[in-house]
Amino acid sequence: MENFLNISVFALVQIFMLVGLFGLVVPIFPGLVVMWLAALGYGVASGFSTLGIVLFVIITVLMLVGSLGDNLLMGMGARKGGASWVTIAVALVAGVIGTVLLPPIGGLIAAPAAVLLLEYQRLGDWQKAMAALRGLATGWGLSFVVRFILGVIIQLLWWLWVWQG
Repeated sequence: MENFLNISVFALVQIFMLVGLFGLVVPIFPGLVVMWLAALGYGVASGFSTLGIVLFVIITVLMLVGSLGDNLLMGMGARKGGASWVTIAVALVAGVIGTVLLPPIGGLIAAPAAVLLLEYQRLGDWQKAMAALRGLATGWGLSFVVRFILGVIIQLLWWLWVWQG
């Protein structure tokens, strides 16, 4: 019975890890947080050994870096493309609202649309508005790559935790 329970916990946590990892494709979806919660659940269910504590701390740091860096990279990309800070903030809010109202693609439509329309309204120039949009897209792409790499590292650290535990 104990072996069945261990396998069940492993399978459940692995499912959540994969949901978090593949959820990173959606910029507003907190995939790294889902993976962190899965690791926390594993630690609570299986116990925190010394190695488990060390790996969970590393997983926590990676989740925080990825979660904060995500918005930073997108905002920096849009800013580099010429977007104002107000536009960036409104685009972030539009992305969240879009994701809530039309998951999972609402945010993918709302944030770029907000950048394009607000920058056109501010500057009156479609070329400059498109440059801001390209900057956002570049930051978005870079943030995805960074978040996905961090997600893979989190997955590998958890496997190490399971294998060594």
